[in-house]
Amino acid sequence: MAAITSLQAIHLKSGRRGSIRCGIAEPSGEPAPVGQKTRYNDGLAERVFMGLFARKMDKFGGSKKKNEIKEKGVWDYDYESFVEVSKRVMQGRSRSQQQEVVREVLLSMLPPGAPEQFRKLFPPTKWAAEFNAALTVPFFHWLVGPSQVIEVEVDGVKQRSGVRIKKCRYLENSGCVGMCVNMCKIPTQDFFTNEFGLPLTMNPNFDDMSCEMIYGQVPPSFEDDPATKQPCLADICSIANPSSPVCPKLQA
Repeated sequence: MAAITSLQAIHLKSGRRGSIRCGIAEPSGEPAPVGQKTRYNDGLAERVFMGLFARKMDKFGGSKKKNEIKEKGVWDYDYESFVEVSKRVMQGRSRSQQQEVVREVLLSMLPPGAPEQFRKLFPPTKWAAEFNAALTVPFFHWLVGPSQVIEVEVDGVKQRSGVRIKKCRYLENSGCVGMCVNMCKIPTQDFFTNEFGLPLTMNPNFDDMSCEMIYGQVPPSFEDDPATKQPCLADICSIANPSSPVCPKLQA
């Protein structure tokens, strides 16, 4: 989902490198330890992003309760309701169908010809990878929380095109391995790699809920990706199947 925020910031020259606090309400200014939910103070920009994405996804969200039939406005969504919309999209859909919904939502938020423009502005070079990593930190924080640019190695070359998400807000709030993989990791990788022509690999860590994004690195196939073989987070996922060796949402 970083695709949208990258395009919205194409005209900016970003010299920032490092981390951003992302409106965290914790006294330390850092995400809460694993097992505790991080508190956030979302500002105007964050609420706008949440509302725009949630409204687009809500069209694919399936049945609602009677008191929720009326269409919500942008300001009616907070992060929790954004995650709830994601859960409704996931229900009753195969993994490929979930990924396709996210792709359609991303495309619907882009102006005509945007992927072609992105390819011209950001050919798959070291500079393009590093620039998009730098943009991800400030413009992607509303979705995943605080992050920082890190040095990574791509095809034997060291470059600052990596982004380490300290504790992913989306995974923390959904608690679902399937949602992480099918509605964030895979469609975001696919969108950058195939629509924008800039390879991207995302490596979530389900033990500490961190994630590493590597711009410029071609992602592995679904079958070869370790993230697709993860069991449910039984302690925090409301729909977990503890007896299954792999999250059921990754199998269908």
